[in-house]
Amino acid sequence: MLLPTHGEVTRSNTTSFPFRPNSDFYYLSGFPEPDAWLLLKQGGVDAGTHLFVLPRDRERETWTGRRHGEEGARTRFGADFAWPLPELDTQLARLLEDVDALYFAFGRHPAKERRLHRVLAKVRVGRKPGLGPSSLHDPDLLLSEMRLHKSPEELQVMRKGVEISAEAHLAAMQQVRAGMHEYEIQALVEYTFRRRGAWGWAYPSIVAGGDNACILHYVHNDGQFRDGDLMLIDAGAEVDGYATDITRTTPVGPRYHGAQREAYELVLRVQQQAIDRVVVGGSINAIHHEVLRELTQGMIDLGVLKGEVEELIEAKEHEAYYPHRTSHWLGVDVHDVGRYSLREGGDKLFEPGQVLTVEPGLYFPADDERLPEAFRGIGIRIEDDVLVTEGRPEVLTRAVPKQIDEVEAIRREALG
Repeated sequence: MLLPTHGEVTRSNTTSFPFRPNSDFYYLSGFPEPDAWLLLKQGGVDAGTHLFVLPRDRERETWTGRRHGEEGARTRFGADFAWPLPELDTQLARLLEDVDALYFAFGRHPAKERRLHRVLAKVRVGRKPGLGPSSLHDPDLLLSEMRLHKSPEELQVMRKGVEISAEAHLAAMQQVRAGMHEYEIQALVEYTFRRRGAWGWAYPSIVAGGDNACILHYVHNDGQFRDGDLMLIDAGAEVDGYATDITRTTPVGPRYHGAQREAYELVLRVQQQAIDRVVVGGSINAIHHEVLRELTQGMIDLGVLKGEVEELIEAKEHEAYYPHRTSHWLGVDVHDVGRYSLREGGDKLFEPGQVLTVEPGLYFPADDERLPEAFRGIGIRIEDDVLVTEGRPEVLTRAVPKQIDEVEAIRREALG
């Protein structure tokens, strides 16, 4: 199996975006530097783990930081063999001569794929024609299944991310005030991530006040909080390459009021019922189907929708106010790899060690004249990270308050 990671990406002129390694590469190697390649070789010449890395370069390291080099790849990251990157083509050609099957993610690394094709061509027409891989395979299904099941060590890292993210969300709940800008709370949240040793955010933080919360992936975060608004924060820390994903919706004032409270109670009740279904033998698809029914019935009860539940769902009327899925897998990527349905039909069923989000919501845009006026401009989402166990689901993010009385107590104390 051959896995490359990408290089640095230019942000502007001579500056680059902060580097993060390719998820599959990092999952199997832990190696954090750009432009590296990982080869896992079973049998034959030099079987074992090979890392091809940027060599030590004193002049470059003066400008961009120290590199691990070949020695570090062996001693710190457990590679059986480590090679300087300039030797990639030569060593790969040698190492692939006696390989029958090669796993490589074709179509996902275009520039590196062209380089691999050149190496394979060299192997096939070299001193011993006919050598080299006779079959090529996509590693996606194999790695997705591995990544879907979290080891105790992975869960330990994820729990650390949850702990840091919980502190950040609590700080935001305590500090928000009318008149503040969304970016002030964003800065507080992300400061907490870095202060506690996280890599940073696992995805761009969403901090949305009032009607901005009706934009699902709102990232401008430049609005101003008003008294009576709700504040929706969807933010999570990334620790050692593993993501956290939490959403809470908090009143800017001391309490939820009127239609806000009714809508929040509905989303919270539906979310708690959905979490109860995260058990062995359940599925993400089954949970989403039930959430659709319950939220649609709830919107009928609130006077937001009119009609019969199944007919409204069939006509996709609910999508005006709940357009997204209820859950996704969580791990090295925030929307992590893994199927929701099986190729042969049916759902991918829950097994112990899997982690997923549960995140129903309701979004009532201020300019939607079909809505009762009291609900316009209200956006609510409640999201937790949940571990499948042999018994009851474990809510990893339970330390972040979401019950109305808990959240309102925090706000009252904060506001004095």
